[in-house]
Formats: sequence, structure tokens, C-alpha cells
Amino acid sequence: MVINPMNDEDARTWAMFVHLSALLTFVLPIPFTTVLAPLILWQMKKKEHSFVDDQGKEAVNFQLSILLYVIVSTVLILIVIGIVLLIAIAVFWFVMTIIAAVKAKNGEAFRYPLVIRFLR
Repeated sequence: MVINPMNDEDARTWAMFVHLSALLTFVLPIPFTTVLAPLILWQMKKKEHSFVDDQGKEAVNFQLSILLYVIVSTVLILIVIGIVLLIAIAVFWFVMTIIAAVKAKNGEAFRYPLVIRFLR
């Protein structure tokens, strides 16, 4: 689904960076980087491009949802299933983040599956 026919390469690039910024957690050992990095980029660029605003909300909602799922899975480690869930969540998070970045770069408004819409 394309929100606007995006001819603005800058907007598509920033939307891609918003999604990919969650992967900074592999480089920066700062707690909550997966949520903070997309949040900061989105806040910086949301007024300049409606596409970045839309994809920024989507990225932050996804990262917050994943954080919640990780917390629940961590508690479920007590009954062993949490370990399997954490592995599944990690793979899902990484794959969906890459897919979202590619779609955003192509000008498509990506909607993550299994997302709780905290921001609208």
C-alpha cells in the first residue's frame, strides 16, 4: 500500500533509516536502543515528510510491541516455553525490520504484523 506516490527520495530514505535504526542495538550497548533510535529519528523528521511520520509511528509501535513480547517471554522462561518464544521473537524482529526498511525505501507504507497500535 502506497500512502502517497512518493517521488521524494529523501523521504523514502529517512523512512528506511527510521526502520533500520532499531538495528543500532547491535552497535550501541544502550538499553532500549531498539525503541529510542526510531523514536528520535521519527521525531526529528515527522514534520518534514508525511511518509516519514507514518512509517515512524509504525516503527515505534512495532518496537514497543516487541519489547512487550520480550518481557512476557522472559517471564515465561520459568515454564521453559519462554526460551523458544524469545528465539522466535528475535528472528521475527530482525526479518520484519529488514522487510520494512526495504518497503519504505521503495515508497510503500509497510504495516508490521502483530503490532499493538500505541501511537496513531
